[in-house]
Amino acid sequence: MTETVEERVARVAYNADGLVAAIVQQWDTLEVLMLGWMDAEALRRTLTSGRVTFWSRSRQEYWRKGDTSGNIQLVRGARLDCDGDAILLQVDQVGPACHTGTRTCFDADDLEPVRGPEL
Repeated sequence: MTETVEERVARVAYNADGLVAAIVQQWDTLEVLMLGWMDAEALRRTLTSGRVTFWSRSRQEYWRKGDTSGNIQLVRGARLDCDGDAILLQVDQVGPACHTGTRTCFDADDLEPVRGPEL
């Protein structure tokens, strides 16, 4: 028997603010594009519409990626991590993922860690 959307949304372990981190990944290259936040309604919209919707913590409103920029995210997959407190969204990204205009939100600031030993 297949779970309903409501049952899938209810399995998420939301934080104290009712949000869950959503990591967005390009479905075919596995490139990590960005991180956004979702509440139950944003997840519900994402699972049922084929487009990614986030909850904006700063504006306190829903935003569907690409509605103003044209840089849309088409859902190709959605997975819950083993603890239920993070979501991995696999998408087909159209245009840049970052609001700065770069392909990913992780292009700009290298923290230059010490690399572990080669195995």
